[in-house]
Amino acid sequence: MLGKHKIRKLLYMVPGKQRFGVYRFLPFFFILGGAMEWFMINIRLGQETFYDVYRRKRSERQHEQNLERR
Repeated sequence: MLGKHKIRKLLYMVPGKQRFGVYRFLPFFFILGGAMEWFMINIRLGQETFYDVYRRKRSERQHEQNLERR
């Protein structure tokens, strides 16, 4: 598996293995999470962002709950 060998080599190139262990990858995941959050807030797919859809669905659920209570 040539691809698996390249990935392993890339992982070994990340510094701090002896001191931090697997936690040395934490900054990469932090940056990836921040980038994904920025994408979900600012990039429109079609007419809406992820948070527009979330707010609309939350509002619809709340409206349905209010109707059930009456």
